[in-house]
Amino acid sequence: MAKLVLLSAGMTGRTHELKADKTTIGRVEDNSFQIAEASVSSHHCEVVLRGNDVVVRDLDSTNGTFINGEKITERVIKPNQILRLGQIEMRLETDAPAAPVKKQIDQTLVMQRGVSLNELEQGTQGRGFDTKGSGFYKKDNKGNKIFWIIAAFVLLLIIGLLAYVFMIAGK
Repeated sequence: MAKLVLLSAGMTGRTHELKADKTTIGRVEDNSFQIAEASVSSHHCEVVLRGNDVVVRDLDSTNGTFINGEKITERVIKPNQILRLGQIEMRLETDAPAAPVKKQIDQTLVMQRGVSLNELEQGTQGRGFDTKGSGFYKKDNKGNKIFWIIAAFVLLLIIGLLAYVFMIAGK
């Protein structure tokens, strides 16, 4: 008989036997297996028994359903694999002896590719960053030039008005 064994702190050891063909798991009481924890959606996922397979199907949960750290929408879970719903982890256990785990050391883990230097250079042209030279372009900011011209004009106007006031007051 297959069962889910909770591994998360505060729930360690709690189990749920998968007796029915379909078991719903979620935070609210109308689920077959209720897990009252905030990171678990009200109706998080369902576990379906298909022959010898145990299939986990995400029910559009907020925090996702994961098998051995990989996000899934629907997937067969094998004995001793870890099912994570939000922050709650559980392991599928069966009465059948577990198949030995083969460690594959000849496979290289493929990492997600970042941004290449060519993409970086193309994406930043005219945006104020120079990847070839000193690191920065000097900005040509017309707004600053206009501001200083207007400020100089206003300053000359104020000086002229003050001189006029002092000339009139001196007479």
